[in-house]
Amino acid sequence: MGVDLKGLVEPTKLSLERLSGRVLAVDAYNALYQFLAVIRGETGEPLMDRHSRVTSHLSGLFYRNMNLLALGIRPIYILDGKPPSLKKVEIERRKVVKEAATVRYAEALAKGDFAGARKYAQATSVVKDYMVDDTKRILDLLGVPWVLAPSEGEATAAHLTKTFLALVIRPIYNHDGKPPI
Repeated sequence: MGVDLKGLVEPTKLSLERLSGRVLAVDAYNALYQFLAVIRGETGEPLMDRHSRVTSHLSGLFYRNMNLLALGIRPIYILDGKPPSLKKVEIERRKVVKEAATVRYAEALAKGDFAGARKYAQATSVVKDYMVDDTKRILDLLGVPWVLAPSEGEATAAHLTKTFLALVIRPIYNHDGKPPI
């Protein structure tokens, strides 16, 4: 759903090179929507195979992971599980936005407004079940781990980070000089 943290933390620009040797949790659905929105033809049509199945997500996953791995970054993708009931209204709102964009996309194509068509096409992206299956398979083939979250992926990523830090960066002594319990 996204959280605005600007009031809590100071944003810092970070180069990918500084993440070399580290594990990077990636919100899989966020990445898939990016690839489905951006990897398109001139008139907004998604990249497809000979059976008219959308493959934009596969192209994006392959090239992004090749870049991350080449930099020594170890990605782990977190796939969302069942959405919480609080997200129901947001899911419905997004559905309405996609439907409106689909209508505008068709209108722009009919007018020959390919720049407009491409813009509206980006807002029509839908992640389908076969795309999630494709994602798991290509990540397996690339040797990149993925986790299916019980609900929101961000919560699972935060839990994994907290657990990892508790295991790896455990203090030897507390501030009072006594060993931790």
